[in-house]
Amino acid sequence: MEFQVGVYRMSNERIGCSLADAAATPDYMDYLESASNSLPSLHVVYINTSLETKAYSHELVPTITCTSSNVVPTILQAFAQVPDLNIWYGPDSYMGANIKELFQQMTLMSDEEIAEIHPKHNRDSIKSLLPRLHYYENGTCIVHHLFGHEVVERINEMYCDAFLTAHFEVPGEMFSLAMEAKRRGMGVVGSTQNILDFIKQRVQEALDRNVDDHLQFVLGTESGMVTSIVAAVRSLLDSSNSTSSTKINVEIVFPVSSDSMTKTSTRASPALKSVKAGDDIILPVVPGVASGEGCSIHGGCASCPYMKMNSLGSLLNVCHHYHLPDERNNLKAYETERFKSQTPQGKSIADVGCQPILHMRHFQAKKELSEELVYQVLGSHGNGK
Repeated sequence: MEFQVGVYRMSNERIGCSLADAAATPDYMDYLESASNSLPSLHVVYINTSLETKAYSHELVPTITCTSSNVVPTILQAFAQVPDLNIWYGPDSYMGANIKELFQQMTLMSDEEIAEIHPKHNRDSIKSLLPRLHYYENGTCIVHHLFGHEVVERINEMYCDAFLTAHFEVPGEMFSLAMEAKRRGMGVVGSTQNILDFIKQRVQEALDRNVDDHLQFVLGTESGMVTSIVAAVRSLLDSSNSTSSTKINVEIVFPVSSDSMTKTSTRASPALKSVKAGDDIILPVVPGVASGEGCSIHGGCASCPYMKMNSLGSLLNVCHHYHLPDERNNLKAYETERFKSQTPQGKSIADVGCQPILHMRHFQAKKELSEELVYQVLGSHGNGK
């Protein structure tokens, strides 16, 4: 029995992403054409690219999608599983450069330390893979691009004793700062989940010491994850407060330029020092510029306008306001018509574009590339493509 499942967009307006747009250009296809001539090759593409990009890419070079959480394990496993492999990452230039720097730093680790990251690698294998790791150099996330040089200098000067965190997508200066802190045991680089886990671990360690302390964390990623951080930290502190009198203060620092502050009102909240956790207060200033989505050329505390389009309100608007099922065809503007188009080889965009995602799902479940993907990588080599 077959079922037709409708796919609708959250908005009838243009939904975009600077990274996804970068991968939908002739320049990116030229990048993959070059990759197809270096065999064997695997294209590792960020999950937030369009289905067309995934489909077109997969026809040129065997492709697997990735997230910031699994990109490093994916790349290391692919190199371990396929001899002499070339990997072509895209489209985020910052993440590509940061991954390469991370691997370069790994060459300074001991074999035992590297084995903890991936059991099939050592210093020699990491050194050998570096020349075969390529990344696209013309794609950026407009949100993470906002962490500018001025902000990085301020962090280095004013928060040298704080814990530093950096997402894989932030520019190299911010990433390098966090990498240096990581070597001192004072930082973390990786995905939003890696950052959250690091903060929770450090807070728990402070609680276990049972000594009054003040912890500072500089958050080098978009501001959307602050809710999960606050919730996690509050949970830890609340559970401790019931059994201990130790006072642990946790401060989350957004790297915000002074030019990226907005006044909320001329009236400041009275007696801020007396405010208890959970109380609603009105702050005189907040991070971010007055217009837009908190984005500023001055850097820091950026919020992604594209991700914010995926809201519960948008979903309810489509489901209720337009009354699914769409018997009156009111949702025509929300339909994903382009998924019905075909690839240059005449195949369905939906069918081919989903294959890289399924390859990632297999990797997530089995921690290795699927036999099908390995066959595609080696098969294209054998066919002389």
